[in-house]
Amino acid sequence: MPKRVSRRSLRGSALVEFALGFAALFPIFAGLWQFGYTFYIYNLLQSAVRNGARYGAFAAYDSPTGNEFHARVKNMTVYGHPNPPSGAAAVVPGLTVNRITVTEQKDGAMPTRVAVQVDGFPVDVFFTTFTLNAKPSCRFDYAGQLLTP
Repeated sequence: MPKRVSRRSLRGSALVEFALGFAALFPIFAGLWQFGYTFYIYNLLQSAVRNGARYGAFAAYDSPTGNEFHARVKNMTVYGHPNPPSGAAAVVPGLTVNRITVTEQKDGAMPTRVAVQVDGFPVDVFFTTFTLNAKPSCRFDYAGQLLTP
């Protein structure tokens, strides 16, 4: 015959089971959240870098130094517009033009390829901070025109 267990002797067992389950599941869920959030931010950065590089591949190259060209490509990457209005919000929170590097390969004065990358961008997650160095990056062959002053 099965022995009857009183309700009084089962008190607290739910709390113990919850504590054991929570201790095992919390690190798993926290790790999944960290990975997902980092992947989300990386995807936003990749999209911004791709848009900036695509813009740079078709934008007019305006000077021998390319300073104005670089500024427009950086603005396109960070703000989604080559000439953003004052106080514009960045496409990715925390991204600034100082973290964007624009380089071009040249054949004489004419660029042949434009590359854009993000340097030293910190992704703050729950337990740690990941720093993305030279990631993400994107390159396109230059198809724009050279403007001579």
